Amino acid sequence: MDMRTDASRRAGATTVETGTQPSVNRLVVVSNRLPFILSVQDDGGCSLVPGAGGLVSALAPVLRNRGGMWIGWPGSTARNIPDLDRVLLNATRDSGYTLQPVELGEEEKEKFYRGFSNEIIWPLFHDLQSDCNFDPSYWNVYRSVNSKFAQAILATHRDDDFVWVHDYHLMNVAHELRSNGLTSRIAFFLHIPFPPLDIFAKLPWRFQVLTSMLDYDLIGFQTLRDRRNFIQCARLLDPDLSLSGKGQVTTLNTREREVRLGAFPIGIDYTEFAKKAASGDVTAMADLLHKDLPNRQIILGIDRLDYTKGIRHRLEAFCRALQRFPDMHQRVTLVQVVVPSREDIPRYHEMRVEIERTVGEINGQFTQSGWVPIHYIFRNLTRVELLAYYRASHIALVTPLKDGMNLVAKEFCAARIDENGVLILSEFAGAAAQLQRGALIVNPYDVEDVAEAIHHAFIMPDGERHQRMRKMRRSVREYDIFRWVDSFLRAAIAKDLGDFPLPEEYVPHMETVVL
Repeated sequence: MDMRTDASRRAGATTVETGTQPSVNRLVVVSNRLPFILSVQDDGGCSLVPGAGGLVSALAPVLRNRGGMWIGWPGSTARNIPDLDRVLLNATRDSGYTLQPVELGEEEKEKFYRGFSNEIIWPLFHDLQSDCNFDPSYWNVYRSVNSKFAQAILATHRDDDFVWVHDYHLMNVAHELRSNGLTSRIAFFLHIPFPPLDIFAKLPWRFQVLTSMLDYDLIGFQTLRDRRNFIQCARLLDPDLSLSGKGQVTTLNTREREVRLGAFPIGIDYTEFAKKAASGDVTAMADLLHKDLPNRQIILGIDRLDYTKGIRHRLEAFCRALQRFPDMHQRVTLVQVVVPSREDIPRYHEMRVEIERTVGEINGQFTQSGWVPIHYIFRNLTRVELLAYYRASHIALVTPLKDGMNLVAKEFCAARIDENGVLILSEFAGAAAQLQRGALIVNPYDVEDVAEAIHHAFIMPDGERHQRMRKMRRSVREYDIFRWVDSFLRAAIAKDLGDFPLPEEYVPHMETVVL
């Protein structure tokens, strides 16, 4: 077991100590988006706003003062911005790393980002293949954009760089780099699930994608299940592929190379979350929420507007719980927060309309004097608001239809400084493999199952709530974002897998629930 203190582990994630920490030289992070969003003004100037999201939250603390580089799209299709380099330099002047933009044209944005990435890979990898649009033109643009990212890497590459590519937008980058003669280490981490063979096989370009991914030296997945799915798919290319090693990291031997495959469940900055959750402004806002909703348990749902999050199914389950368990009437309130996303896409706009209609129907059916069952919020929350809702809520409903990890579940646990509260978690979220010992695990498609879990959480004794939450908080604290980075880099640079330290308790936390 890793007995380092939180402070030493945080330091270890951002420094190199010979013999004790992963020894990488310059770290080059490559992702679809830069950790800043480019805003173009009417006068042609531009400014950068710090980005949000799981990847930014995960890697910004790690790159800080490391002297590395982050390569990505700045979020605008505008070209020939005269002061872009200056703005990028100013944005990271005190961060310890530099930004390298990859500019995309309007067609590239439509066919690479909205097209191949989000109309094909996103639904397919979330087991929603009926939502895919297999437009042949998308693949050609996807390849050309991945080539553009590869050229940006090559333009500033040093022989001792460690290149870490992120997520489904850039699965083809290693293939483009190898085609240009690059032989140094390249790693890849997939933040979303990897689908089973029968679903992945529906991808018209399945062989090209698999071949491209096998040009990486290390491929990281969120769970053991994702890694197992990838291995099954890789055998499409070569049924005689051999595996060596066991546990968190294994080696897949192809005819050309060895590729390490690892399961690395991403974490959060537990210490920062817990500290901020205990602050005075968060405590004051949480108290106000309790005063606004007195004598009742708050059930919290927080999701980005997306069809993979299961929001409609959750609302139906809550409605069913109110129908079956009248003891919950006037004693619970569901606060459903939906964060705006891709509203310019018709499917997402229709989803918002459907959610709001369902909320209205449930409230119309069950509202009584002094009690509205669902409080619906459609906007971004500030950090203080988010933590206040985590603190004030008694139950968290995290029920995606499919999710690579779902950091909301971990953030909820970290913010529960009173070690109270119940987490209801979808078995199809990657976090279920780690938190199943403390959460109530449900099938989000089973409305009756989720309704019963809601009532179970509602009547759960305080002693059981504390016991379950302590288990989850301990796991979230132990396997935080710094351990994620540390374990990934160790797996990438170890001479052999015997050099890679795997804590005995690590694998059981990552085992997949039985399906």
